[in-house]
Amino acid sequence: MEGTGPPEFAAFAESAYASLLRTARLLSGDPHAAEDLVQAALVKVYLRWGGSAGWDSPQAYARKVVVNLYATWRRRRWHTEVVRPAHDGAPAPDAHDMAGGAEARLELARALAALPRVQRAVVVLRFYEDLSVEQTAELLGCSPGTVKSRTNRALARLRAEGALAGYAGRGA
Repeated sequence: MEGTGPPEFAAFAESAYASLLRTARLLSGDPHAAEDLVQAALVKVYLRWGGSAGWDSPQAYARKVVVNLYATWRRRRWHTEVVRPAHDGAPAPDAHDMAGGAEARLELARALAALPRVQRAVVVLRFYEDLSVEQTAELLGCSPGTVKSRTNRALARLRAEGALAGYAGRGA
């Protein structure tokens, strides 16, 4: 399939892949499922690439596709395949930080995996992707009030489990 399709899409896919994969890993908690989500999302983006001139940001559109696929993946047939999490299900460390903060990342990954799907999605989009309440609401198709309440519940659960201990900005 190499060489088919618009070269602009190939360049976009190459530049956006790592970011989309990190988001999908945080959402799914499983590196293999994350790769499936990103590949499925890139297929959908490719099929609509002709209309990309009207998009504010192809990266934002692709992220929305990843989030939508994540939200509906339990209804998809390919999700019924049995996926075994890698060792402890932790995301791979960033190349620039091979050792520093590894235990904190593992703890946070475990805590995120324990959250309900909608709360995990809100936390990832708000704090990892650094989206506003309004952007998160638009992406998830819900009201800003729903985003705020889901964020509040998720953070309360993370605090109760001690997952946020040691992070700056921890509330009282």
